[in-house]
Amino acid sequence: MQEIWTYIESWFYANAPKVLDTLQPGASDTQIKAAEDFLSIQFPAEVKASYRIHNGQSDDGYGFLEGKEFLSLERIQEEWAVWKELLDAGQFEDFKSSPDAGIRSDWWSPQWIPLTYDGAGNHDCLDLNPGEGGKRGQIITMWHDELERQIVAPSFREWLEQYAEGLKLGQFVFSEEDGGIVNVDDM
Repeated sequence: MQEIWTYIESWFYANAPKVLDTLQPGASDTQIKAAEDFLSIQFPAEVKASYRIHNGQSDDGYGFLEGKEFLSLERIQEEWAVWKELLDAGQFEDFKSSPDAGIRSDWWSPQWIPLTYDGAGNHDCLDLNPGEGGKRGQIITMWHDELERQIVAPSFREWLEQYAEGLKLGQFVFSEEDGGIVNVDDM
């Protein structure tokens, strides 16, 4: 994980210092364990390793990935709690999603741990309870008002690697107007 983060940090340093400044120091093992206990899950080793390097972003308004906030452990718990409250209130009883193969058709699952937030209720999630043919730890999209659920990457590590590779290939740029790192195709 350190190699991936070193590349991302160096790219931010050269191209997006305002985003670099939002990355928080790493979380302690105690903080990681507290988040796992709150969420009633166990993070994969690669997620823990990443959060030991950077505990997400501070809330300074610059998006990490396509304008989305990279959630700290505290923010993960906050966003997850909103969805859990809706689930427990029966808000999703009559709803099913239209997922890619390998993702459950739930509207939302407590085993979908939000990693990013776009400010409008949408997330990239760590899927810890995949559907048939899926892989535990895959990264999926979860849109609050769309049926589709897509697999973004087969693992957290590959998700970060894809991002770093996209930075290297010029697929992403910093945009002050758009509030952070955005895909060049969306400009």
